[in-house]
Amino acid sequence: MIEIIDYESKYQPDFKRMNLEWLDKYGLTESHDLEILDNPEEKVIARDGKLFLARDGENIIASAGIARTEGDEFELIKMYVDPAYRGKGISKTLLDLCIAEARKAKARKLILFSNSQLTTALTLYEKFGFQHVEVTGTPLVTADVKMELDLTPTFF
Repeated sequence: MIEIIDYESKYQPDFKRMNLEWLDKYGLTESHDLEILDNPEEKVIARDGKLFLARDGENIIASAGIARTEGDEFELIKMYVDPAYRGKGISKTLLDLCIAEARKAKARKLILFSNSQLTTALTLYEKFGFQHVEVTGTPLVTADVKMELDLTPTFF
């Protein structure tokens, strides 16, 4: 049975392995990624961020998180689902959870940086309401896509 759990330091090797798998596959691994993958507690959690993992039995099969960028803005980070588990709604569950956590933290917007090679992920983000914006403020050389989701409450 697949369950979503909070990140714990004992899962750091799995978190790093999974994310390097897709980053390396697309030639996107950068020093900024390695800082997060090597030190998620310091770079994400200690800065009011959250990381979530999906687990099937003892196997970690997916990850996603949010990291505070500045003020009331968060960034969606390190979204990955093992290929054997794709198409089962895990990425949607993780994305829902990340959006809910950003709202709980009173974020006004959730941003993400990506690469145009990652068409399946970009389509998912668009379905969740993320809008393409000009690529600015990225620490990633390979990020040629920036999207944001407005989390400002709307009243009717």
